[in-house]
Amino acid sequence: MGESSRLDIEASLPKHRDLYYGGRWHKPSAGGYEDTVNPATGKALAPVAVATQADVDAAVVAADAGFREWRDVAPLERARILKEIAARLREHGDELALIDAANCGNPYTEMRGDAGVAAAQMEFFAGLVTEMKGDTIPMGPERVNMTTREPMGVVARILAFNHPFMFCGGKMAAPLAAGNAVIIKPPVQAPLSALRLAEIVEDLLPAGVFSVLPGGTEAGAGLAAHRDVAKVTLIGSVGAGRAVMHGASDTIKPVLLELGGKNALIAYPDSDPDKVADAIVAGMNFGWCGQSCGSTSRAFLHDELHDAVVERLADKVKRFKPGIPTEEGTTMGSLVSRAHFDRVMGFIDSAKQEGARVVAGGHAVTDGALKDGCFIAPTIFADVTPGMTIAREEIFGPVLAVRRWSDEAEMLSEVNGLDVGLTCAIWSRDLSTAHRAANRVEAGFVWINEVGRHFLGAPFGGVKQSGIGREEGIGELMSFTHEKNIHINLGGQ
Repeated sequence: MGESSRLDIEASLPKHRDLYYGGRWHKPSAGGYEDTVNPATGKALAPVAVATQADVDAAVVAADAGFREWRDVAPLERARILKEIAARLREHGDELALIDAANCGNPYTEMRGDAGVAAAQMEFFAGLVTEMKGDTIPMGPERVNMTTREPMGVVARILAFNHPFMFCGGKMAAPLAAGNAVIIKPPVQAPLSALRLAEIVEDLLPAGVFSVLPGGTEAGAGLAAHRDVAKVTLIGSVGAGRAVMHGASDTIKPVLLELGGKNALIAYPDSDPDKVADAIVAGMNFGWCGQSCGSTSRAFLHDELHDAVVERLADKVKRFKPGIPTEEGTTMGSLVSRAHFDRVMGFIDSAKQEGARVVAGGHAVTDGALKDGCFIAPTIFADVTPGMTIAREEIFGPVLAVRRWSDEAEMLSEVNGLDVGLTCAIWSRDLSTAHRAANRVEAGFVWINEVGRHFLGAPFGGVKQSGIGREEGIGELMSFTHEKNIHINLGGQ
């Protein structure tokens, strides 16, 4: 794209930067507007409205009215509308990817894939509307007992910054398919693609069924605690998850939380060192600067292949070179904000001070056009010990910690020794070994001889403090319904 990309970005940005609810655009009642920034350049992209409690209250009223119309739309008609939304997501995928690349710092080429994933999720859940089935329970003569599935009402979905549009377009799908109204709170750092999505689909849904409320902590807390929000979901940090649960507790509303992880990749001695090195680099999601909850940021390498793998890593990681995210050739973008950049650099400094050995990276990148951005070289540390900060804390940046192991029981104890458990990748030619390890690791999603991939229809989620509930499968759809039991006494009249 080069020099012309600035014009392309400006043309792609949403024309509306206000709050969207009730089928119309609204100025914020009190919060005003704040600039959203391109983290690769440090320059403002556009001022965006900030929702406060009064805006949340108004949006929930509008969403409740929309829900009462939407719930009565026949399931197959809802599915038809969702498929039309998916078609528009594909049609506008390139511009949405460009908006996200400029707003959150991830490479344009990667964000184009995100648009396709969002459309696929919309199509997937549209195809499941007739699967929201109940059961009949035998009660003997003169009795009929059955269950039905009903939508919950207004659902609030609070989203993370690493996949702004994919989360917005994909995570509205299941609750809409089930007949709910959805209020999206996009990430503070990257709200623009959600606003553009509202412009693209606003004519397809009844007023109030889909809302976008950009804003900060006040908006998120207001949605979590609101008495007329039936369910609240979050993709974010463990701390943010605790805050959402606390807010939801006053009204005893259900939550769906997909939170952080400090995920392990475990390589057994019979593994191919070259394939393991490739998997380690792929599993770190360096294209996203490691800003992925599922990144396998702890690599546990058996003593017999440790050195052979480590010596390959510095070369394998060279294909990820920080660059301007909106340019098509860029393989690794910038971190999402200056504050997050400073946080990640603090982890890198602590690793050096605590004695970890730099295998690759370990520094910011400020060359040429990157001088004002939030760029960090892909970083790999070896000689990491269990007590080091980078071995225990989720960094959410391009920083990998490599551990050497020889005793399986001790290794698994260390893998499971943290309060989080989202993903794990296990590498071995012996499937008995791999299955044994998969049964023992405390994680919600395990790959064997694979890493990083999600599979539509396969439930994704964590254990312990990595979250509550599962997404990306039929269970997600069902989680946005109530189960009602109906008992009929045929001889009662």
